[in-house]
Amino acid sequence: MVPHLITALTGPINELEQRILDSMPAIERWFRLEWMEHTPPFYCAVDIRNAGFKLAPVDTNLFPGGWNNLTPQMLPLAVQSAMAAIEKICPEAKNLLLISENDTRSTFYLSNVAQLQRIFHMAGLNVRIGSVNPDIKETTVVNLPNGEQVTLEPVIRSKRRLGLKDFDPCTILLNNDLSAGAPGILEELHEQYLLPPLHAGWSVRRKSTHFRNYEELAKRLGKLLGIDPWLINPMFNQCGAVDMAQGQGMECLNTNVDALLGKIRRKYKEYGINEKPFVIVKSDSGSRNMGIMTVRDVKDLAVLHHRAKTQQDNVPAQDIIIQEGVLTNERINDAVAEPVVYMMDRYVVGGFYRIHAERGVDENLSAPGSSYVPLAFAESAHLPQVGMRPGASAPNRFYMYGVVGRLAMAAASYELEATDPDAETYD
Repeated sequence: MVPHLITALTGPINELEQRILDSMPAIERWFRLEWMEHTPPFYCAVDIRNAGFKLAPVDTNLFPGGWNNLTPQMLPLAVQSAMAAIEKICPEAKNLLLISENDTRSTFYLSNVAQLQRIFHMAGLNVRIGSVNPDIKETTVVNLPNGEQVTLEPVIRSKRRLGLKDFDPCTILLNNDLSAGAPGILEELHEQYLLPPLHAGWSVRRKSTHFRNYEELAKRLGKLLGIDPWLINPMFNQCGAVDMAQGQGMECLNTNVDALLGKIRRKYKEYGINEKPFVIVKSDSGSRNMGIMTVRDVKDLAVLHHRAKTQQDNVPAQDIIIQEGVLTNERINDAVAEPVVYMMDRYVVGGFYRIHAERGVDENLSAPGSSYVPLAFAESAHLPQVGMRPGASAPNRFYMYGVVGRLAMAAASYELEATDPDAETYD
């Protein structure tokens, strides 16, 4: 069953679902043509919010770390997608080196690494896990709660290649988001395939660039579907460097928050939506040292400034994105839930629900205390059931999520092309 929605199942989201199902052949052709021109990111995960009146992505992660949340039924599709992705990049690939995050204490994260290792092993590769953590100086075995083990090995850099002792990979898969910058050991690797590339890391990426590309694609897909692109697109503004504690950039923040709240109010009025608009204020670069703040009124910013000042936050000034807040009206056992769609190459391989019993419908759910429910995506997100009425079929609802997820993935491919330092330029 579709997880229980608070909103009536006859609402606009069903109109959108019906429009997407009716246009399925045109949508699939549209994506097919996109992938002829643009290379999808190697893998990615997209957080989606379903407000009951709009459905929009709120975050796109190019180094997804929750593969262990997918159900066993999704494994064959993940393996097939891995085969397709590797075949395109390096058909003769034999050895794959998986570079993990530096945090070796999180058994939850390492369970995700173990699942990735399993997927690529089943795709026909010898897979070993390397660490660029300077504390890992020898082979380290970590026991996982489910009885499995993960073996981490220190990476060895020769002049032109990266590998492990007695292991020379042709492909290196990063599962490390490089938010602290790309370590020198990963640079200048011209003889091996590095996936995703270094410029996919948060030291280079900007959320505003991603959502600007997404906005353009949403307009094009909206035109194809004959819908207002706002129904699948979160509006946003951005500010340069803001330092909450010092008050630097607060004027820009006030102006942009006010302007965006005004735009959302107008849209709510147009659609007869009786909800209080809100925006999400967060770092433009995926930085982990700044929280994600929900702002319902410009006056809230003065409170946040005062709090940062009195607490003497040592958060450095950073560029800010102000994103339209999208409510989540999905529930699992009374806990607020948001779907997360997982993709590899150009395929939706599955997903799960992130749930948080302590958070509200207008708050960030990716926070301590969140948990994950994989069973919602147990059925394929690729094969909708034709003829089922909207809101009555889980595969149809998940197909709609898959369309929005792939649209965000296409935006990420545009974004990576635009920031590629080695891109060829033509006059």
